[in-house]
Amino acid sequence: MATMSLHYWAGARAAAGVAEEQFEADTVAAALEAACQSRGSAFRRVVSACSLLVDGLAVHAADLERPRSGSVRVELLPPFAGGSG
Repeated sequence: MATMSLHYWAGARAAAGVAEEQFEADTVAAALEAACQSRGSAFRRVVSACSLLVDGLAVHAADLERPRSGSVRVELLPPFAGGSG
């Protein structure tokens, strides 16, 4: 079991109503599911659009089911508008 610290950025923070929260879970997927269950479908849509960093590294869908232990930092980064050009 790990302590998953979910850190929300920009629109994800607005949708969550908090900047961060913690869940005890075996996987990142389980922690995200717990966060979504407490908020509903609109929040779930925001989470599904986010890029995720786990302990500073970009992750893919398969990584979300990998068992974790200890303290894990998960950053949820929604798509950002803009750029150069």
